[in-house]
Amino acid sequence: MSELTVASRYAKSFIELAQEQKVLEYIKNDMIFFMHTLKENSQLQAVLGSPIISHSKKLNILTAIFEPKVNKLSIDFYKLMINKGRGDVLYVTAHEFVDQYNVIKHITKASVVSATALSAANKKTIADEVKQAVGGTVILDTKVDPALIGGFVLTIGDRQLDTSIASSLKKLKKDFAGGTI
Repeated sequence: MSELTVASRYAKSFIELAQEQKVLEYIKNDMIFFMHTLKENSQLQAVLGSPIISHSKKLNILTAIFEPKVNKLSIDFYKLMINKGRGDVLYVTAHEFVDQYNVIKHITKASVVSATALSAANKKTIADEVKQAVGGTVILDTKVDPALIGGFVLTIGDRQLDTSIASSLKKLKKDFAGGTI
């Protein structure tokens, strides 16, 4: 079974438990905190995934780091995952939890890469257009890539709208090379 499938199943069960105990928002924040902590500390991620390090050491490390900062249900979940030998998928499970939470709450993540920084008005316009197209709440992530020359690339899930000048130039170059123009 793939890592993503395992993580998805654990995340789904954990979401259901968090909803049942009416702590879904707290657990979502715990999962975001957990992901940020592991992202910033690759050694911790390596420890959790290591088959050489004992379960008790992993549990002690997780408890020391997270127990004072997260909900008891989150700590119990981490312990369950470690005891089942699934420390290697804890990060992916936390990511899946947040993704499934976003689906439940109708939150869409979109990213815009533009040649120059977008103004607040441009960001609002793009977010409003995405919201109108997909509904729910939109979280817009913006990045700047001067290599685009002009325009932007909007990504929503697996869909992409590329209006960049760099992309248009590549298409023209391909057309010229192919003799279609």
